Amino acid sequence: MARPKEFDEQQAVDAAMNAFWDRGYEGTSTQDLCAATGLGRSSIYNTFSSKHELFQRSLEHYSVTGVHTRNALLDTAEDGLDRIRALLEGTVAEELKSGHRGCLMVNTAAEFGDRDAAVNARVRADTESHLAMLAGTIRTGQADGTITTGRAAAELAQFVHASIGGLRLMSRGGAGEPEMLAVAEIALGALAA
Repeated sequence: MARPKEFDEQQAVDAAMNAFWDRGYEGTSTQDLCAATGLGRSSIYNTFSSKHELFQRSLEHYSVTGVHTRNALLDTAEDGLDRIRALLEGTVAEELKSGHRGCLMVNTAAEFGDRDAAVNARVRADTESHLAMLAGTIRTGQADGTITTGRAAAELAQFVHASIGGLRLMSRGGAGEPEMLAVAEIALGALAA
């Protein structure tokens, strides 16, 4: 008879996600994962089958958590431009609070490049979800007159997405709040109607 699991699998994924976020995939050893999750090697491998599988689960968890965080930020404002402002300023605040870790997806894309199809698919799915959310917000701003109609919503969504990724990289490199907020203001100026 199989012994029942004595741990919360989702908590283990969350802890592993934070370990990977701090150190990257290659920089996170199995021992690091054991220390982060409080699990032994056999529990990790029996539950997740491999470090790679646990990493993919961590990316999925990060993506789902990120959708909730972004939606909560967007819901704090009425018009389209103020929603984008809330998102950009929220990104800066999150970076300062998290200790300049950057974005796990951006960090992963930089670490893996195009070497791993499964990881690339997860990063791409997160990007597509983010772009769809941004395009919808931008269309709202174009309809309410706060965001320029000089470019298609999808193009502006790519610009905002790149700006957020740039803010995350700036933070990871040690940039402070004034520098990051200046970039956010420039992005908002480019979007304003």
